[in-house]
Amino acid sequence: MPRPPARQPARSFQRPPAAPKPPPPGSEDWERPWAQIKYYTFHPAIYPNMVATVSADAGAGDLVRVYDKEGKPFGSGWLNPKARVPLRVLHHGADSFGEDDLDARVRQAARLRTQVLKPGAETDAFRAVHSDADGLPGLVVDRYADTLSIEVTTLGAWRRLRRWLPLLHEELGTTRHVIHTDSDIALIESMRRADVPEADEPGPRSVKIREHGVRYLVNFEEGHKTGFFCDQRDNRARLGRLARGRVLDLCTYTGGFALAARLPGGCEDVTGVDLDEKAIAQARQNANLNQTRVQWVHADAFGWARQMIKNGELWDTVVLDPPKLIHHRDKQEEGIFKYRDLNGLALQLVRRGGLFVTCSCSGLLGTDDFEQLVIGSAHRQGKKLQILDRTGPGMDHPVMSNCPESRYLKVIWAVVV
Repeated sequence: MPRPPARQPARSFQRPPAAPKPPPPGSEDWERPWAQIKYYTFHPAIYPNMVATVSADAGAGDLVRVYDKEGKPFGSGWLNPKARVPLRVLHHGADSFGEDDLDARVRQAARLRTQVLKPGAETDAFRAVHSDADGLPGLVVDRYADTLSIEVTTLGAWRRLRRWLPLLHEELGTTRHVIHTDSDIALIESMRRADVPEADEPGPRSVKIREHGVRYLVNFEEGHKTGFFCDQRDNRARLGRLARGRVLDLCTYTGGFALAARLPGGCEDVTGVDLDEKAIAQARQNANLNQTRVQWVHADAFGWARQMIKNGELWDTVVLDPPKLIHHRDKQEEGIFKYRDLNGLALQLVRRGGLFVTCSCSGLLGTDDFEQLVIGSAHRQGKKLQILDRTGPGMDHPVMSNCPESRYLKVIWAVVV
């Protein structure tokens, strides 16, 4: 019996490479390298379907001249063809924009903090560069005492970081730095560690900072999550003025709000709850640093709150500051459910007439939507909220008008009646 023919390996189908697009008419006179966009938008992020074509000499990380669909100068931006956002417009207008202008933008961001906002009287920790809001997409710089914590998420910023480090240290009066990159983002953006040798230099493991009379430990060993977020600085100070009676800091993280209530606020009975064991350990260190006592609880906020409701526990001041619960648009409904559930639980722990402070750091949840979510949680319990204020981060975290999603932090201050 003849042997059956050997199986041939399956051929993998490969789509033939797309033919290069012919250059637009008149582009031979354009300033090179260049990119052309299909649609008009004032937003800095230009997605793949919005890019018409790029010049043959335009490389990843280059500063390119941007032209509109009619071939008119539109601005300048960083190009990275393989990234999720292949073009980031840094400057709008027909005038030229080069590397010296980018250097000036770094200095301008630092000087806004040191010469205009002048946070030094209150703290030695603040946001020095705030990505798109300072016209520097993908670059976030926090100053902690003499150390810069730098997070980079775009190839354009990464390629220029070595050039900018001396400028940042000069403007901010710092001497040390710690550089963070997310491995997944670095892969997508083609950010090679070899391009920035300074990223592998050993930096400090931790530093101590001060804020409104409270001292905190900033830990760099856990990456950009240092255990301290500068964006809540003004809100911590306000809580220190308004907190009264028995205080609960739900999702305390490393104890920022709890310590603000205990020290500037002078509240004697303060409890901080968080699921993150390392965060609670750092909260204890922060309390010890200030030679004060807070009751720290390592527990899941949802389950712990339900148990306290069963026990009939009530607090005069409740702060709810959970981590980001909406990371992607396809998880938005799930995140909204968690916000609604957690706010509903926290509201049941506030004594009538007590202060309720609730926060969301999810940029995908709008300010008005968040407020309606919180109000709905109260009304379902037969309670009303006397809303005193809606706040956000401090002025060192600005919002650029053409990038509204940078308005991510929302805080509602209300009396439960």
